Amino acid sequence: MDTDKPKYKRVLLKISGEVLAGEKGSGFDFEVMEHVCRAMKKCSDMGVQLGVVVGGGNFWRGVKDGGGKVERCKADQMGMMATVMNALALSDILERMGAQVRVQTAIEMRNVAEPYIRLKAVRHLEKGRIVIFGCGTGSPYFSTDTAAVLRAAEINAEAILLAKNVDGVYDADPKLVADATKYDVITYDEVLTKRLGVMDSTATSLSMDNHIPVILFALSDPENIVRVVKGEKIGTIVY
Repeated sequence: MDTDKPKYKRVLLKISGEVLAGEKGSGFDFEVMEHVCRAMKKCSDMGVQLGVVVGGGNFWRGVKDGGGKVERCKADQMGMMATVMNALALSDILERMGAQVRVQTAIEMRNVAEPYIRLKAVRHLEKGRIVIFGCGTGSPYFSTDTAAVLRAAEINAEAILLAKNVDGVYDADPKLVADATKYDVITYDEVLTKRLGVMDSTATSLSMDNHIPVILFALSDPENIVRVVKGEKIGTIVY
């Protein structure tokens, strides 16, 4: 078996904004970001068509950071702007590594990035370009996890790679419960019924309705992105 042959032809990678801050907690940790981008480029060099949705939590977490002081729609729009900063930063690092990248935003800002057009995004992917989607869905009240599922469905991705700060899905919060059990495989129905914190319920339902498997894994080692693309058993598969 060719260990460098990817299992997937086209995937949607979701990266949380908090990951990009490293141990700093906010802003950018460029060392961490370079490791993540290097793994992304490896996947692209293997022939994987890679779409990316990035969160904005390293700058602003929408209504959570609004603390009741900022109206919900405006708070969410501020979060969308945070995702654009992250998308531009990742694209710059990737381009300096020699990768071809396009940033598309759900809110039109032509002087900064391309507006999101599904067929154009697919064409970029077919040409081997990494496409980074900013601004979430472009609408308030929807998380970037939901945006990741939406974009995955629109570009016909074979899987959603959910890179988080936890190494899989557990039956309880592993930070609070020492003997929490990790699932290797779990169904969407179980995730919804047991209210497990994989994604929010909207994102989970949308993924279930469109039959897109989600692989949740830890980004503490960015090489996990490459391992998942190759089909190695890492994290938890939700199907």
